[in-house]
Amino acid sequence: MNFDNKTIWITGASSGIGKGLAVMLSVFNCKLILSSRRKDELQKVKQMCRRPENVTTLPFDLADYDQMDQVVKQALNSHEKIDMLINNGGISQRSLIAETDISVDKRIMEVDYLGTVALSKALLPHFVNNQRGYFVNVSSLMGKFSSPYRSAYCAAKHALHGFFDALRLEHEKDNIKVTLVCPGFVNTDIARNALIGNGRPQLMQDRATQNGMHIKEFVNKMLDVIRQEKFEAYIGKKETFGVWLKRFFPRLLHKKMLEYAVR
Repeated sequence: MNFDNKTIWITGASSGIGKGLAVMLSVFNCKLILSSRRKDELQKVKQMCRRPENVTTLPFDLADYDQMDQVVKQALNSHEKIDMLINNGGISQRSLIAETDISVDKRIMEVDYLGTVALSKALLPHFVNNQRGYFVNVSSLMGKFSSPYRSAYCAAKHALHGFFDALRLEHEKDNIKVTLVCPGFVNTDIARNALIGNGRPQLMQDRATQNGMHIKEFVNKMLDVIRQEKFEAYIGKKETFGVWLKRFFPRLLHKKMLEYAVR
């Protein structure tokens, strides 16, 4: 995969991993479409890019998943061709199941799963018509195994794997590629923005996230994964071993999660 002369669409681009991707990809000879809910923040990210004249901002809310056909039309009105969609937008959760209102489960599923799926399905005909395209999805290690305090988030990320693995199979014939990137702890504001049981943001950083991988290091590794067109990749520190424990020693993983799980 070569980034030059490509049009790349990034959701969740106003902060964190999405912002890091935008800035790093802007050094290539490519065009970027940056999306999130926050219009003003997207403009700030655009000005941080190496070639802001090659950057378009397209704000929208992933929770408005019934509007994605119109969002894709807007994107294609600005760009004749889109080569890659990086599905990065989403929110997390920090609350016990017994203390979490069902509205929180619904909100996270709407944003992290349904919004991403609806946007991808709306763009899919464009990829099919061009007989090429690339969906890159920022999932999580929580899409491979679970942790206390993150039940809704884990459920949404697990669901993304099921959907995009099926999409990859169905559209191999159309030269459409799918990568699922599973971050471990990355030093972003994901914990601060995570929803607690009543639906409000936690507004507090946790130690594991604070000590997580630096965004620049993570994005460099993620871009290498995209270049190699991997089906799935786990990027983080020692927490990535949880994937292998889940597969081969699930009871041991269960024990370790009880010992080390953090809110």
